[in-house]
Amino acid sequence: MELLHLDLQFFSGEKTEKATPKKRQDTRQKGQVAKSQEINTAILLFFMFIAFMVIGSFWHERFTGLYEHVFTEYVLWDLTPDTLHTIFVEVIGYMALTIAPAMGVAIVAGLASNLMQVGFLFTTEPLQFKLDKINPISGAKRVFSARAIVELLKSILKITVIGTVTFSIIWMNRGDMLMLANGNIDGALSFFSSTAISMGIYASLALLFLAALDYTYQRYDHEKNIRMSKNDIKDEHKNIEGDPLIKSKIKERQRQMATKRMMDEIPDADVVITNPTHYAVAIKYDEDKSDAPYVVAKGVDYVAFKIRDVAKNNQVMIVENRPLARALYSDVEIDQVIPESFFQAVAEVLAYVYQVEKKA
Repeated sequence: MELLHLDLQFFSGEKTEKATPKKRQDTRQKGQVAKSQEINTAILLFFMFIAFMVIGSFWHERFTGLYEHVFTEYVLWDLTPDTLHTIFVEVIGYMALTIAPAMGVAIVAGLASNLMQVGFLFTTEPLQFKLDKINPISGAKRVFSARAIVELLKSILKITVIGTVTFSIIWMNRGDMLMLANGNIDGALSFFSSTAISMGIYASLALLFLAALDYTYQRYDHEKNIRMSKNDIKDEHKNIEGDPLIKSKIKERQRQMATKRMMDEIPDADVVITNPTHYAVAIKYDEDKSDAPYVVAKGVDYVAFKIRDVAKNNQVMIVENRPLARALYSDVEIDQVIPESFFQAVAEVLAYVYQVEKKA
């Protein structure tokens, strides 16, 4: 006794299949990609603190110069609308040039972190207004979903790790911090700036480690969300290839149109060569169009009967030649010039037709 196995996925719609390339492309166009915001934050923080370390002396000179300029020149100016405007423009321009290197590093780091994860992607789909975004029921589901719990645990873990790293650095430098009371202001500023940069770099490295784990989870969650059922794959295949029923109707319509065009050419043919009942091939010789005779219509069985019928109604001569009709039908397509191997046989038929027509 044979057992009948049924795949219940076709009925339950359970999504257990990997997403197809088309599904992946469609979700990507909607902005749904595997991406960890923590990687962006970690890379941005790391390179920003590296930039602070590199341009620290530059900033020291710039801010010191601004302080000196304010208290040696600006303080001596008379306060008028024109002088206030000049001071404002000069200070804004000076500060813009001062922070420009850090801003450039931030922009490059932000772009690089996104390109590393998702490549180049431009879409306005996430910006479109959707009612489900303001639906309180959907919002409540998102708040109490498994993803929300994961985000909460991730935030707690980030705070714990970064807090531990920064506290450890402060604890290791506690001795130097206590000695600052006996030092000068330059030493204190140098200590606090170097300590802050160290905390930032080590915290960003720890965050980068957590970001790698988060990115792994985001990829897993993304793959799970875009999974498809077998019925989804079947429907997608239908949409790509077309519904078989519709395709068959289109092909049938195309065949009808081709047959009609073919039948319209028969009245201008010179001869119809037949089998005599199963095959029919209409031949035409037009010196202006071709150097050799060509086929204008051909068919078997019912189509052959229609070709003969149209030929009779339009006084096109019908010649029986079984081997030639079969060979022409098999080897020559419609509107194609007959091969050289058929020249002799077709020429004899056309000569016979012209002779009969001349006598008539």
